Order: sequence, then structure tokens, then C-alpha cells
Amino acid sequence: MYDFELIKPSTVEDAVAALAAEDAQLLGGGQTLIPTMKQRLAAPEILVSTTGIANIIGVANDPDGTVRVGGATTHAQVAAEARIPALARLADGIGDPAVRNRGTIGGSIANNDPAACYPAAALGLGATIITNAREIHADDFFIGLFETALDEGEIITAVQFPAPPLADYQKFKQPASRFALTGVFVAKFEDGVRVAVTGASNEGVFRWREAESALSAEFSAKAIAALDVATDDLISDIHGSAAYRAQLVKVLTARAVETAANQQK
Repeated sequence: MYDFELIKPSTVEDAVAALAAEDAQLLGGGQTLIPTMKQRLAAPEILVSTTGIANIIGVANDPDGTVRVGGATTHAQVAAEARIPALARLADGIGDPAVRNRGTIGGSIANNDPAACYPAAALGLGATIITNAREIHADDFFIGLFETALDEGEIITAVQFPAPPLADYQKFKQPASRFALTGVFVAKFEDGVRVAVTGASNEGVFRWREAESALSAEFSAKAIAALDVATDDLISDIHGSAAYRAQLVKVLTARAVETAANQQK
């Protein structure tokens, strides 16, 4: 490591002001940034921590069924408190206990790692990402690999998740990292089905719209049996080929649909 200044503001306004300094970077749980700094792949001179900002920590389960999660809330808190079961299970499957007790939802979504789980939940549930400056629908938030709609100095203060009647997340883990080699979040709402895929595409999280159309007409695994996932933009690496990931997308979507459908029984 190397010398840097750590600032721990108690308000969002103070955090925004601190981020205006040259070479300042926001620090959530540090599960990505700190290892990157240890490897000398990043060297910010100032770290602005969100862990002291009390009003962006915690889970609020609203009477209308929506769940509002503060940007500095840990994965463990989401797993324990969020009343959307699929979201809670997703959070409980991230990394290991150390990661879940340090990592934050805002940090994960802002980083937009192509194999992270939370982007699939946000996109699959049609969440709204709330910042110090505006509200951004998930469909407009995730732009590409490690890229989001956030402006420089903009901080995620909360994520608002609608509660669907049925939902499930299925993840095929990379054994070493426990990241999603491929993960699929399926959510059935009154007006249709959303299917979000993480870990598979070179462009990051995406919606499998052909499956959405088929499942909106018939919410069953057999509805997607004849569909194929295009491999053009899928990741191919030592862990799995593009064709392998395409098959995982289909299999995991079917499992998520079956698991969600069983919630009605």
C-alpha cells in the first residue's frame, strides 16, 4: 500500500464536497477498491468513505411492498432485512461472510462489475437508483463494462426496489471468487416479466428480452425451451466459452422460473 488520506464524512453533502478535491475517490465497503490499490492498479490520494453517513445505511420495507436500501448498506443487512425474498437470497449468496459484512450495495452497483449479482437484481426488478442529484431507472443506469450513468462526484444514496408477486435469482458460481460465472434474475410483475442476466456478456448486465416476451405470455420453463441466446457478445474465457455461458443463461432462467412459480403453490 501507499500513503493516502481517509476522509469519513457524516453527511452526503460533506462527502460530495470532499470528492471535489483532485484525485479523490469514493470508498464504500472497499471490496473492490482496496484490493485494486494493493495491486497498485489504482492510487487515489484521497478516499472518501460512506460508512459514516448514517442516513444512507439501512433497509426500509415500505407498506406498498417496495424496498428502499441505503447506498452504504451492507450485503449482510440486505440479506437479513429486505422483504423481497429473491433480493435477500441474492445478497446472502454474495462472496463470503467477510465480504457480505463489508461490501455495500451502492459500491457494487456503482462499480458495475460484469459478474456482480446486484446489477441483475436492480435490472431484473426495474429498480430506481437514487443519487444525491437525481433518480435513474435501472434500464438507463447500466451502460457497459464497469460503466454506469453516474457523473463524476455523484453518490448513490439509495436503491428503490419494486416488489414483484414472483421472483427468483439463480447463480452459477465461479468457485474461487464466488462471483457469478452466470446469474439470472427473473421477476414476474402484473404487467409482464423481466429477465436480467449477469456474468455472461462483455457489455455487462443485460435483459434477455426474447425470454421476457415468451414468459409474459406463459410463465413456465417450457415457454423458453425453443429459445437460444445469441453468443456474439458473450464472454469466452478460461472459465467457460460463450456457448457454455449461453446454455447457462437458458438453464438458469428455466430454474428461476420454476422456483418462482412454485412460490404460488
